[in-house]
Amino acid sequence: MGSPRLVIVHRRTEFAELLDRHATVGQAEFFLRTRGRRLQDVQERHTFIMAALDQVRAAVPADWRRAEVERTDLSRFMFTEDDVIAVVGQDGLVANTAKYLSGQPVLGIDPEPGVNAGILVRHSPASTAALLARIAAADPSAVSCQDLAMVTARLDDGQELSALNEIFIGHSSHQSARYQITTPDGRLESQSSSGLIVSTGTGATGWCASISLERGGRTLPKPTDPLLAWFVREAWPSPATGASLTEGVLAAGESLRICAASDQLVIFGDGMESDRLTASWGQEITLQLGTRALRLL
Repeated sequence: MGSPRLVIVHRRTEFAELLDRHATVGQAEFFLRTRGRRLQDVQERHTFIMAALDQVRAAVPADWRRAEVERTDLSRFMFTEDDVIAVVGQDGLVANTAKYLSGQPVLGIDPEPGVNAGILVRHSPASTAALLARIAAADPSAVSCQDLAMVTARLDDGQELSALNEIFIGHSSHQSARYQITTPDGRLESQSSSGLIVSTGTGATGWCASISLERGGRTLPKPTDPLLAWFVREAWPSPATGASLTEGVLAAGESLRICAASDQLVIFGDGMESDRLTASWGQEITLQLGTRALRLL
């Protein structure tokens, strides 16, 4: 095996996207001004993030290889087993990256301390060099990883998708989704709802938490717990559909099964709807704890 490769994952800044859309700085400034915002604020944030990226690039050990990938290209990027991943951005970017990995260690680097929550991006750009030096020394005691549970959805044709926060299943056009749900203990119900969420402990502070609070509060998994929480959103009771199986917990080895009863049920993870699976009428979706975890430094 050759030298490790540091893969730097980032996303385009708002300033770069404004220039793509409006072509010139002047037109971008006019656009922001009509919305009560200042171009200077956007430029300053861009400069700050670019400085953080430069600091991470400069920290790569001399004998390591380096690659970079933007968020929009993650689904097309080829990660290898000897990669070390440096995610520079918000917590959500770590989640977006996790589904494409298979055990590689991940450094979450916060380019804007005090702006991001910093739950998954735990390190500063200035600490990158020291962290990579510890990894290069191959001393397991010098670098500890936290294994964060993931959730996996698998179609009966073999297609599969994983996520760090949650997986959503619902109708492609956000109409009511019709399906049959089977719980781990064998209970079965035909349902019509606005979709299902299956969440890990990492995702339990987001979308899943808001659903739980609306239902009076539920005990949700912690990020390292080998457990998943699932919720059906707005199940509609009718002569043909029920609303009794609307939440539960999945332990390791247990699965929730969904059989599509309408066309175009979509399955996507961590808000990345562009990278999704589609289940047609009669296809079964199995949801369970992922076999691999995110190794977060």
